Amino acid sequence: MNAMAPTLKPEATRMFAEAAEASRVVAGQLADGAAARLGARLRELQPRVVVTCARGSSDHAATYAKYLIETRTGVPTASAAPSIASVYAAEPKLDGALFLAISQSGKSPDLLAGAEQAKKAGAFVAALVNVEDSPLAELADAVVPLKAGPELSVAATKSYIASLSAIAGVVAAWAGDEALERALTDLPDALARAWALDWSPAVERLVDARDLYVVGRGLGFGVAQEAALKFKETCGLHAEAFSAAEVKHGPMALVQPGFPVLALAQDDETREGVAALAAEFAARGAEVIAAGVEAPGALVLPTISGHPALEPLLRVQSFYRMANALSVARGFDPDRPPHLAKVTETF
Repeated sequence: MNAMAPTLKPEATRMFAEAAEASRVVAGQLADGAAARLGARLRELQPRVVVTCARGSSDHAATYAKYLIETRTGVPTASAAPSIASVYAAEPKLDGALFLAISQSGKSPDLLAGAEQAKKAGAFVAALVNVEDSPLAELADAVVPLKAGPELSVAATKSYIASLSAIAGVVAAWAGDEALERALTDLPDALARAWALDWSPAVERLVDARDLYVVGRGLGFGVAQEAALKFKETCGLHAEAFSAAEVKHGPMALVQPGFPVLALAQDDETREGVAALAAEFAARGAEVIAAGVEAPGALVLPTISGHPALEPLLRVQSFYRMANALSVARGFDPDRPPHLAKVTETF
């Protein structure tokens, strides 16, 4: 824990205020309709492959995109390493591909280099970006504005949720998934209800923690990655994200009695496996905190139910409020993580 005694109140941070805006942000994004228009265009273009390009929280959104695109459209989706273009100056072969760039600022040099190379290689470049007059937006063939507005806290919150909702909107229209399209209209209200949930018991369990696993699977793996990042950058807590399908391949060896594990699940085909893993962790004496599943001996947090593809957004919205409170309880300022800046311009 940080030696500095907490002087902030959780409700006074920018992180708290900005994360609380997610419901309004998503409502504005849905009203704009850009995600649905891009999805309709992709239905006509029929890309043979999707290549995502992003860093940080945006790359975690790209993980969600991979699972949603592949499960709803069947189109193979993979993450590009930005340094292939910016450092190695390699020339990809992307004719007939969708190059999906996700960014809050839209000005990181390596992301721009990747988008430029992809465009030259014949890809259709689409950008999900918060800054609408950014270099990335100018370069792209199609733009979906995230509509998150200014985000001053170093920790991305509302812009991450806006990235996920934009992805869901694009894929719903692309796949002609009417159930998902209907569920999106209810998402702002569901996010508001998820924000109001009380996850404070998790703060009590984690205030003195040193290490932590965050486990998810499938559509929820990207929010597990995001949660692990937020634990590190805002709480000074070493956390690692693992797929519930991969954690037994070595990482399980570190789980001793008292080791904290946060298990996040959505109500789809992966839920049973996450529940079984949470139960196994608890049987080993781990300090299991679960959201979306129940397991004997686990601390079960309240959750909001919804369309399985949108439940990860609801989990991370509840998580942000808890992480903000945990940061303050551990003596940190979540708006000013040490050694970090809001925009990271990687070359």
